[in-house]
Amino acid sequence: MSRQLLYRSGFWEIARPRHPLTAGHVLIRLSDPSTEFAHSSAADWLFCHKLVRAALNDVLGATRCAIMFAHQWHPLGSAIGEPVAESSTPTFHVFARWTGETTTPGRQLSLPAHRRAGVPEHELDGTDAALRDALRRGRPDAAVTSADDLSAAVEPVSGSGPLVRTVDAGPRHTVIEAARQFESIGDIRPAELLAMASALGSLRQSGGTSGFSCVALEPESSGVPLRVHALGRSVAEEVNPLEALLRSPEVSLALL
Repeated sequence: MSRQLLYRSGFWEIARPRHPLTAGHVLIRLSDPSTEFAHSSAADWLFCHKLVRAALNDVLGATRCAIMFAHQWHPLGSAIGEPVAESSTPTFHVFARWTGETTTPGRQLSLPAHRRAGVPEHELDGTDAALRDALRRGRPDAAVTSADDLSAAVEPVSGSGPLVRTVDAGPRHTVIEAARQFESIGDIRPAELLAMASALGSLRQSGGTSGFSCVALEPESSGVPLRVHALGRSVAEEVNPLEALLRSPEVSLALL
């Protein structure tokens, strides 16, 4: 655990997965699984996301990231299209992308879990040391420094309309979009992040759906909203919906 941990904040920690698929594969996970996803923990998640994105840019030159996570779902078997679960703790997999990467997240995720080569631990020692240093250096510039500051950082969102909208994109496929447009996940506000989480939690689990595999994508061009693709999953499913999603133009650009 000490080798994997890169940084710990108020509610979340930034860490390496046990089997990183690329040098840009890191986790943002809850330190205490019982923590409620509320304003303070949402603000701290956004802080950790900004911090690790800046560190990945400093160390790897990463300019783009995709995020994958499971909601009430535990990847099974070959886990095609999704990272294997490390524990039941709420975890977000951050996949950074940069020029010159030797493998891509999508290439790894398209393989069965047991065939993913990943990156050997010894090859990441230098990168992880540099990430820890970048995270430590980035910390003093953070906008929030304590639980009280996190609560105070919650700003009201102007306008009376809904903060997010949901779009039916196909069987067991829902797209959750932020109503306000911004360039990166780091620009989202805690209230909007909570609204997206609420929309995900309210999705119907019909037709045997027991949970969701989720992919959060930043817009590749102006006029395109931040999107979270939520795919209904079931242990009895005949087709893995992630296989088709990975081949879709929007997702393949982000992960493949």
